[in-house]
Amino acid sequence: MAARLAAVIVNYRTTDLVIACLRSLRDETRGLPPANLALVDNGSGDGSADRIAATIMAEGWSSWVSLLPLADNRGFSAGNNAGIRLLLQSSEPAEYFLLLNPDTVVRKGALEALLDFAERHPKAGIIGSRLEEPGGVPQRSAFRFHSAIGELEQGLRLGIASRMLSRWAVGLPQPESARRADWVSGASMLIRREVLDAIGFLDEGYFLYFEEVDFCLRAARAGWECWHEPRSRVVHLGGQSTGVDLAASSKRLPGYLFESRRRYFVKNRGPLYALLADLAWLSGHLVWLLRSRVLGSTKRAPPMLLRDFLRHSVLVRGFSLSGEIS
Repeated sequence: MAARLAAVIVNYRTTDLVIACLRSLRDETRGLPPANLALVDNGSGDGSADRIAATIMAEGWSSWVSLLPLADNRGFSAGNNAGIRLLLQSSEPAEYFLLLNPDTVVRKGALEALLDFAERHPKAGIIGSRLEEPGGVPQRSAFRFHSAIGELEQGLRLGIASRMLSRWAVGLPQPESARRADWVSGASMLIRREVLDAIGFLDEGYFLYFEEVDFCLRAARAGWECWHEPRSRVVHLGGQSTGVDLAASSKRLPGYLFESRRRYFVKNRGPLYALLADLAWLSGHLVWLLRSRVLGSTKRAPPMLLRDFLRHSVLVRGFSLSGEIS
């Protein structure tokens, strides 16, 4: 019997989390038609692949889990693409492909809710789950596409300004029922196989962040709808891994985040719009810095945020999409 659902998990040094995720999937898939999973180890280099292989054997999961160890870490997109390609080699590929983060635990009924929605909405090419904390508190997992005004709002981070610009804010309020979204988090995202046939795989030019935004935009341009289905509940232990809040971190943000952002705007909106988006965020952030200094605010931006933003902006890096992401 052909598998209706295939899943891809990309691991990078998160062995214990991956094993917990696999256990939740095993429990969840027992009541479903056959499901296959490709577990890609993205060049962890810490013995993860060996530990995972031993667990798969000990638990008797080899009938539905295939481990694919890669030599090096080529990023989230490349890892997922490797898993999808492996699954597509089946003589009868699945109808749906689920991209799932390794730091997730699938709640009871989550997969069935995604598949049920997909069956009832044939134009829905991408469907995202409700992500939540272990205690059930929802995380942002449905979003609008990034825009220059949205970048201004993100840079400003002022209550009154955010309310005035709320219709352009990237994050959507958590819905109680299924709703359309521009894009959904790649931490738990169901993709119809016809979408892959129509637009191809994830863009491997993104090392991490913005790859699912880019993919959902390409799908939308090809006529597919993107939906958020809150009946599909998935615990995400890593927090909000997409829709990153640039003003709420105590750690320095990685360079590849800024590079992915620049790639998204240049590739999808063009050089002039990418410049406008950079200037919008920069203007908003400078206002936020000035206001914080005048009012003596205790809120702090991530270390070296302004320097890192400028270093990776089109103002410094230009509009080329080639080159290695640092």
